[in-house]
Amino acid sequence: MVGADVGQVCSRGMPTVTKPQPTELDAFLARYPETRFLDAVMFDLCGTAVGKRLPIREAGKLWSAGVAFCAGITTLDALGTSWDVHGIGFSDGDPDATSYPVPGTLVPVPWAEVPTAQVLITPAPPEGESHWWFDPRAILARVVARFDALGLRPVVANELEFYLVQTQRDDQGRLRPAETQRPGRASDAPRVLAFDKLDEWTGILAEIDAAAQAQGVPAGASTAEYGGTQFEVNLAHCDDPVLACDHALMLRRIVKGVAARHGLDATFMSKPFGDQSGSGLHVHASLIDAAGSNVFDEARPDGERLIGQAIAGLQATAYDAMALFAPNLNAYRRFEPDQFVPVNTSWGFNNRSVSFRVPAGSGQARRIEHRIAGAEANPYLVMAAVLAGFHHGLTRALEPTEAATGNAGEQADPEMPLKLWTALDRLEGSTLLADYLGADYPGAYAAIKRAEFEAFLSEILPREYDWYV
Repeated sequence: MVGADVGQVCSRGMPTVTKPQPTELDAFLARYPETRFLDAVMFDLCGTAVGKRLPIREAGKLWSAGVAFCAGITTLDALGTSWDVHGIGFSDGDPDATSYPVPGTLVPVPWAEVPTAQVLITPAPPEGESHWWFDPRAILARVVARFDALGLRPVVANELEFYLVQTQRDDQGRLRPAETQRPGRASDAPRVLAFDKLDEWTGILAEIDAAAQAQGVPAGASTAEYGGTQFEVNLAHCDDPVLACDHALMLRRIVKGVAARHGLDATFMSKPFGDQSGSGLHVHASLIDAAGSNVFDEARPDGERLIGQAIAGLQATAYDAMALFAPNLNAYRRFEPDQFVPVNTSWGFNNRSVSFRVPAGSGQARRIEHRIAGAEANPYLVMAAVLAGFHHGLTRALEPTEAATGNAGEQADPEMPLKLWTALDRLEGSTLLADYLGADYPGAYAAIKRAEFEAFLSEILPREYDWYV
């Protein structure tokens, strides 16, 4: 709900694949000598953390020789199933790829039961190639690189909403909100922006912040959201979009890990409760030139034109990318009129009912907030689609629609693909996104998600007995 503040810009400037020297590990162990394990982590198509846990005595091998596991790990669905899409998995014999640490990502894991470290890893590309075509992180890096020819660099920030919930489901298998500690207060009471709600959960929120700082994740303000146990954590603006999405995925892991230490779970699913607010992944983005100036600044002669072109590009690409923004069946339950959730491609100034909001602020702070994606979406793929929209709009000199005023969320655009299967069809047929994501990726993603959806439908659900017996 609350927009990200444009403060200090984070930057690591890290390459997609490097082979750093063991000195990073040596320095870490000198500071944390009690460390017993090292988690070598990457994130798959669904944004799930995957990899290997190494005893610390073997950690040096990660820097000298890398770690090998199946190359197709980033093509698995939400249950970790391989569907052999494009022959990746069974048909090709499930070959290994060797991954190496990303420099600067070796950090402690404060919530771990035993002293543990974590480092992000990225796979070395196959011989003769620049990257694995189905690796979401590499896909984003390639989209970002296209701005080099324009003399521009994206500056971005992610906002993530989530719910704290009980680990035990109700008798019908549904999630239950975390129980309030205050007598007489319902766990589903909204209390948006209420300090008493923040105070009630201050222990968990403080630990999330501390863990984020320990891991170098630039977490900022925490806010109480509309849902009863729903919160949002903002991340700092960053001039490295890949790094910004590393931060977002690390934050999701932090939130879940800290919640577990408190006997709770945390969910980033879009609509965990039918009668409460959904959770989104909002992306704030601007572009800077070689001098570090924001090209969307209205004080520039071309500022209004360039921000308009970027918005127009987002409008032109939004429906093709819908399956990336809303990757599963539940994600489409979030799109409802009058819920501050986009139901069309409207844009406007300081207006939360639109898809593409230009928040209050001027000069270096002027930016676009992309409000479509659900919180469980893969940040690498969401960011790749957002920046593809920017690039498309600028290079084609597109013009946006008129800015919306008032409530732009009253009526859904019938062209907006608000069902998973129509969104997948739209993505698969998008030659525009194939240009940015890679020729094979839209079709491969659609095939994986269709197979996941069909597997979901293969089970007889209790409602079928209620309706059809």
